[in-house]
Amino acid sequence: MNKAFVREPEFDGRAYCPQCGSLGSQVTSTPLDRHIREEFRQRMGDSAWFCSYAQCAVAYFDLFASVVTADELRQPVYPKDPDAPICACFGFRVGSIEADVQDGTPTRIRELLEKSKSPDARCGELAADGQCCMREVQRLYMRRVAKPIE
Repeated sequence: MNKAFVREPEFDGRAYCPQCGSLGSQVTSTPLDRHIREEFRQRMGDSAWFCSYAQCAVAYFDLFASVVTADELRQPVYPKDPDAPICACFGFRVGSIEADVQDGTPTRIRELLEKSKSPDARCGELAADGQCCMREVQRLYMRRVAKPIE
């Protein structure tokens, strides 16, 4: 069949990391401006996608396969650096999840949930992926609770 008659697929808003193939999270210019060091910022336009696969070196990418790697960011971000805060707004870290698991009750996570509903939560501008961390915090907690304590 002649390719001139083959219809291009419609863009559905999804983009995949050119390095690892993970589905990216679309971000606006605000997190890009905040996280990408100035000398690398011009690689991305007004929007890009964040690769949340921890083992991938790519932090941001666009539809033309331009990338900004995690070492080109202003500071370490979660999940690229597991020691970085999961919550960019309030500094919540994996250690707080571990402490809640050890205590047998998600006290710190509940406090974070309340804070995440406040005007001080500015996930769209502070988080590397532009999204609230609560889904990831709850996922990590549930995974850790399912594991026996050593």
